[in-house]
Amino acid sequence: MKKYIAIFIFFLLASCQDSPANYTKTLFNGKDFNGWEGDTLNIWRIENETIIGGSLNQTVAHNYFLVTKDAYDDFILKLKIKLLGEEGFVNSGIQFRSKRMSDPDYEMIGYQADFGEGYWISLYDESRRNRTLVAPDSAQVLQWIKINDWNDYEIRAEDRRIRLYINGHQSIDYTEADETIPQTGLIGIQVHGGGKAQVHVKEITIQELK
Repeated sequence: MKKYIAIFIFFLLASCQDSPANYTKTLFNGKDFNGWEGDTLNIWRIENETIIGGSLNQTVAHNYFLVTKDAYDDFILKLKIKLLGEEGFVNSGIQFRSKRMSDPDYEMIGYQADFGEGYWISLYDESRRNRTLVAPDSAQVLQWIKINDWNDYEIRAEDRRIRLYINGHQSIDYTEADETIPQTGLIGIQVHGGGKAQVHVKEITIQELK
């Protein structure tokens, strides 16, 4: 009898374990850029377990990205983000299902969960269709955003469906109709060129869904 009880307990415990599809992992350890690549000498740095990109004293010359070394397809990505700056085009965003470009080599191509005035929590197609694919109600989203403060940003990418959330509120729900558009790729943090802008990102986690 004890043997059967032990077997039952084993399978019960095994069934309670998180499957790979339910496992949430940290993408940023708060200490170094392990797992990421970008200009960590001039643009990106780490302070108080936070990734900081850009400058409030000098205009950012062009777009810069800090990018994961691993690619992801279906996932739930969560992070905290804060955008600072008052001069020029102050903007940031989170690339996903994206890739590095070769010309220019500092750009990326792919989906961007946008973050900045006029683009808050919209879905932009960076360096490909070069337009906003879908945007939330501009008045509504301003009630959800914490300007110059920390915001909880969530990206859900499942098959061809993309949903964005800010501070617990869903901003957009988009399904990609163009079957030629890749649904896998790198994740990147952007600081946009053309402004004295600084983006802060921390507590980055991802739950892969496949």
